[in-house]
Amino acid sequence: MTMTIESLPPVAEMMRQTGLEPKKQFGQNFLFDLNLTGRIARSVPDIKNTTVIEVGPGPAGLTRALLLAGAKKVIAIEKDKTTQPILSQIENASGGKLQVVYADALKYKIEMTDGYALCSNLPYNVGTELLVNWLHKIANGENIKSLTLMFQREVAQRIVAKPCSEQYGRLSVLANLITDCKILFDVPNTAFVPRPKVQSAVVQLIPNKQKIERIGDISVLEKLTAKLFGQRRKMIRGILKIDWTKYELNGTERAENIYPEKFLEIASNIDKNLL
Repeated sequence: MTMTIESLPPVAEMMRQTGLEPKKQFGQNFLFDLNLTGRIARSVPDIKNTTVIEVGPGPAGLTRALLLAGAKKVIAIEKDKTTQPILSQIENASGGKLQVVYADALKYKIEMTDGYALCSNLPYNVGTELLVNWLHKIANGENIKSLTLMFQREVAQRIVAKPCSEQYGRLSVLANLITDCKILFDVPNTAFVPRPKVQSAVVQLIPNKQKIERIGDISVLEKLTAKLFGQRRKMIRGILKIDWTKYELNGTERAENIYPEKFLEIASNIDKNLL
């Protein structure tokens, strides 16, 4: 009998059958809750007409949910080859809708002529770095339609943070100058195996074309934010010796007091050699 996604054994049972266990070195915390994986998958905009890239599928709980939600295609990028006995079963049952790539997502080049969405329960140890890489791609013209991603709640709060808050930082500036972003919902640590010490949250970022057109060279913006937030307790005049009055600032502000649009204005006019 031909297997279908619906007829496959539960994720936990497939893990027992194959002896798969989460690995600390890969930052793996597997999500088994079908209600949660389904909710995440259904949050992907226009999923039935979209190819979805998933990073770190592990035993494929979210992968299965994306396929059941009707994704046009799912490309799963997995670094841990011990997941292959499970992922190959899912791939075979997907009717050609799942492609598994065994690679390091930080190094793997996604080559898509059409647009695509990203949806992942990201490994804790590389989630922020992956997001910054994707924001660079968006700013440089790559057609990423949406990003629906799970992070530690602390990181999620940093992504959507507003100026003058403790969480506001480099990630907030970059995300808010390129996308419209929000926290969709929280995910308790009890939903994971093994149970992490921290809580998680699902963040959605939708690239905003009007914002992207204003960005220019994102590398300058990133260097500027890294420099100022790298010493966030210092006044900005003590970090960069420039005429701050040109930007309607007096230099006594700290990085957390500067709005994303002001960072963009400074990045667009500053001498790059100062960074």
